[in-house]
Amino acid sequence: MTLSVKFWGVRGSIACPSPNHIRYGGNTSCLEVNASGRRLVLDAGTGIRGLGQTFLEDDVNQIHLLLTHTHWDHINGFPFFVPAYDPSRNLHIMAGHLRGGDGIQNVLAAQMDNPMFPVPLSAMQAKMRFEDFDAGMEFNIYDDVHVRTCALNHPNGATGYRIEHKGSSICYITDTEHVPGKMDQNILGLIEGADVVIYDSTYTEEEFPNRIGWGHSTWNEGVKLCREAGAKSMAIFHHDPEHEDDFIDQLAEDAKAEWDATFAAKEGMVLTYGDD
Repeated sequence: MTLSVKFWGVRGSIACPSPNHIRYGGNTSCLEVNASGRRLVLDAGTGIRGLGQTFLEDDVNQIHLLLTHTHWDHINGFPFFVPAYDPSRNLHIMAGHLRGGDGIQNVLAAQMDNPMFPVPLSAMQAKMRFEDFDAGMEFNIYDDVHVRTCALNHPNGATGYRIEHKGSSICYITDTEHVPGKMDQNILGLIEGADVVIYDSTYTEEEFPNRIGWGHSTWNEGVKLCREAGAKSMAIFHHDPEHEDDFIDQLAEDAKAEWDATFAAKEGMVLTYGDD
């Protein structure tokens, strides 16, 4: 009975298909969570295209997509998610920042509307269910897969997720801006004792002051939060496009020197928790 996460996209802001972004990957945010064979998706950045191909190969019919928010780098792979065009698939899409507003269905439809995209959302023939909730709610995806959420500090809103299964837990905390000298109590409560916290580490401490208001954080702040909450490890995530492979190598080394339980997320990396 295991809980695992696979990184399909670890980059923030915009995809980076270049020779200098090979070791860590250039696709934008997308994770696959596997809870004893049930496979969930977190975010729909460009990494979701490759994930969709594996879902077809493995004949995955029940798909749950949990979105942190709907800025481009977290949804611009969605029109290329091939299972969504297959009428034999079931696709449940959830978001925690749009209730009372446009709603997740309308936002995804607008992305695929003329003149931005040639194929409309209505061309996706999967049995689709769209669900808006309020960040901070808890719910079950399956009887033994529990999801807790919290609101994050990001322009237009964003949602942090904690997925729990058989005593293991994975937290996904991306696109959040910290307030220097003040720990985010929403995040602390969500990540307490987690096996891994995947944390928005877009900027360095030197870069952060000139980017206040852009909605992102640093690995240094993530380490403070994880230590305070008793989390077991932290993945440096949402790499800035300007941070090429050699830069991230050094950044990861610096973070590990500060707290040995840190590491930089790479495309294709799989983390597994629990017992087989």
